[in-house]
Amino acid sequence: MEYQVGEAGRVVVARFENGDEIIQGLTDIAKKEDIRAAMFYLVGGIKEGKFVVGPEKDVLPPTPVWKGLNESHESAGVGTIFWYGNEPRIHFHGVYGKHDMVKTGCLRVFAKTFIVMEAVIMEIKGIHAIRDLDPLSQMVLLKMVDG
Repeated sequence: MEYQVGEAGRVVVARFENGDEIIQGLTDIAKKEDIRAAMFYLVGGIKEGKFVVGPEKDVLPPTPVWKGLNESHESAGVGTIFWYGNEPRIHFHGVYGKHDMVKTGCLRVFAKTFIVMEAVIMEIKGIHAIRDLDPLSQMVLLKMVDG
């Protein structure tokens, strides 16, 4: 285990409108505001998206199992923002529910808002971390770096 201690920085509250792309919107905010490390919460409606529900088998590198959202769902979850090269990378795990069916997973590719999605982004200051390609998992993962 590795860890660093930081402190709270700026707080950004964003409202995504019906049809807005959520992952791209979070990426755009991180770029525009130069947010290098953050955690965020999302709550609202989602109508499209692709997410991973785990690996096929517990081996490295993993083969992801993909699921899709093709209609409106209620959604809530938490994520982080750290940069990979010149781009902020979003890591979000959420729950997606419709009627009496609930799905959960790591939203990765795209996601469109249904009616409204609220985001609260909390910048973390004093943390020196990036996302980097992990040779064992072949995934872009969180990596602590020297300040």
